[in-house]
Amino acid sequence: MIYTKNIIDKIVALKNNDLAMRDRLLKEGKLFDGYNKEMEELHISNAHRLNEIIDQYGFPSLEKVGKEASKAAWLVVQHAISLPSFMKKYRDMIMSTKDLGQHSREQLAYLSDRIAVYEERPQLYGTQFDWDNAGKLSPQVYDDLVKVNKRRKSIGWNSLEEQTQIIRLQAQRDNNHCPTDLESHRHQIKLWKYKVGWLIKP
Repeated sequence: MIYTKNIIDKIVALKNNDLAMRDRLLKEGKLFDGYNKEMEELHISNAHRLNEIIDQYGFPSLEKVGKEASKAAWLVVQHAISLPSFMKKYRDMIMSTKDLGQHSREQLAYLSDRIAVYEERPQLYGTQFDWDNAGKLSPQVYDDLVKVNKRRKSIGWNSLEEQTQIIRLQAQRDNNHCPTDLESHRHQIKLWKYKVGWLIKP
């Protein structure tokens, strides 16, 4: 089936609802204290709706839906962290696209890194950050800095060192601070990974 303007608008609306809630929670000081339940519920709802659209109309590629809706769909998937199978499904759809352009390569880099981090594997592009032992936002585990920067350069990105500074400045602007109890923060993330299926208990 062909994507109609109405369906494309619905994809963009999913993204807009996500960002509107993020802005509200940020203003209320509720965004960075763990994974906000209200936000998680919206992420799951958006993902289910997008999945229904994909099942009916196919992968929302740049050619089919345009740049805005393609980015919107990717953001919904990137935020669907409670649904591992859906994120992997979308990643595989991007990978199966012939002749990946810049737009798709960037989406694939972010999504693949996020999946790798939640599965506790090294990321390849250094797109995912969390608090380190010194209380600073730093890239989560990656395979090799030289290789990471080479991959980033291949898709027109800055170095990981430069990106780290940008991420830290953004955190300051958003008033995003390291959790008081970092070990508890990491423990809660670990439990959540088991809960939603990113990890399987031994």
